[in-house]
Amino acid sequence: LVESDEIGTVGVGEATIPQIHNLLIGLGIDQAEFLEKTNASFKLGIEFDGWLRRGESYIHSFGKVGRGVGLIPFRQLWLRGRALGVAGDFGDYSFNVAAARHDRFAITNEANASIPDLAYAFHLDAILFAAMLREYAEARGVRRVEGRIVGTRRDSQSGDLAALVLEGEREVGGNLFIDCTGFRSLLLGQELGESYLDWTHYLPCDTALAVPSMPGRRFRPYTQSIARLAGWQWRIPLQHRTGNGHVFCSAMMSEDEACAILLANLEGEALADPRPIRFKAGHRERFWSRNCIGLGLAAGFMEPLESTSIHLVQSGVARLLELLPGDPGNLGAARDTFNRLSEIEWERIRDFLILHYVANARDGEPFWDRCRTMELPETLAEKLALFRRSGQFVREADELFLDDSWGQVMIGQGVMPQGWSPLADNVSGEDLGPFLASLAKAYRAKANMLPNHKEFVSRFSGVAA
Repeated sequence: LVESDEIGTVGVGEATIPQIHNLLIGLGIDQAEFLEKTNASFKLGIEFDGWLRRGESYIHSFGKVGRGVGLIPFRQLWLRGRALGVAGDFGDYSFNVAAARHDRFAITNEANASIPDLAYAFHLDAILFAAMLREYAEARGVRRVEGRIVGTRRDSQSGDLAALVLEGEREVGGNLFIDCTGFRSLLLGQELGESYLDWTHYLPCDTALAVPSMPGRRFRPYTQSIARLAGWQWRIPLQHRTGNGHVFCSAMMSEDEACAILLANLEGEALADPRPIRFKAGHRERFWSRNCIGLGLAAGFMEPLESTSIHLVQSGVARLLELLPGDPGNLGAARDTFNRLSEIEWERIRDFLILHYVANARDGEPFWDRCRTMELPETLAEKLALFRRSGQFVREADELFLDDSWGQVMIGQGVMPQGWSPLADNVSGEDLGPFLASLAKAYRAKANMLPNHKEFVSRFSGVAA
């Protein structure tokens, strides 16, 4: 590992998705220790406030929504129940949403329970998490070299990277290099010249202002995403502070105006001055070029709307481990497969983020009007057409977000299907109302039995939250 303490990190990737459990389990990291060392809290989903219209909100939660009957998916039953006037809000049928609305949380492990366990991720201090992983790695034999990279040496015959040149005329040689140099992309972008695929047309926000603040009155077990005039604001509750940021389109709002909006909407006193982060949505044309793999910001960037940044690093590492070649001189097949799968993953996540912007009803607001009328990628246009017809969704190519995620965001953003699957007609109208009512009641009752989120974190980690 070559890095320099002189170079700062972005350090605002504070929200995760449930796949982070795979990392903790794979590394054998205890959850309680993880919470204590990273000042973490639990996350049941993301609340989107004002994304459809001002004053309206919904929660994109983790885990299952409702319960199907036989071969009939729950969303199809809900759509028919809605047409009959016997269905409540779609979020009423999610255990995660019921718990989130009342700031309740617990790690539930009830085998064969009629209501699934809570599905959860974490809010964490990214700087502390990086330090924890560095300590973990060094304890297991990873050799860390302190120093600033000033150049590279290439193999004269193959053109591959042969060594990193550090200040002080030092060299670190290798067969395979992983570029984690952030937006600079020193190896993949600058040295190997991998061009950048620009997605600004689809995701026009290009600047974020980040600032920590004192904790607010509520210790929510979910992330907040609050729509603003030319973008959105995040709130992420940690044990010791709240992470805040304002993501916006600089062509439609000045940095001073964005800063004023952010500071006026903190729930606690600011602990620093807002720090600007400028970015361009998109990714390098190839994620793996020659004998170099780009991970994280060195590979590309998508705004943190659905907390995918840390996951994309994690999935890139997992893909590399799966394809890791035994012969470093024969990378072709592994490289091509890695690039193809990475491109699919990034494009499907891109489409999911675009959905939040394009499906809005904030008429008369220039930024939101532009988003609503943008030209869509064919892959997203197809998903929207299928869902609008009868609430159906087909997952392709192991894309990250599953049926329940697309369904919650589609409905939350006002994409309401015109009909439903004929399978749902097999449940009588007389039975459908009581079935839906009993589900919602059961979720509320089980959520009310959970402890307060703050109390659980304090008890579980052994640290007063």
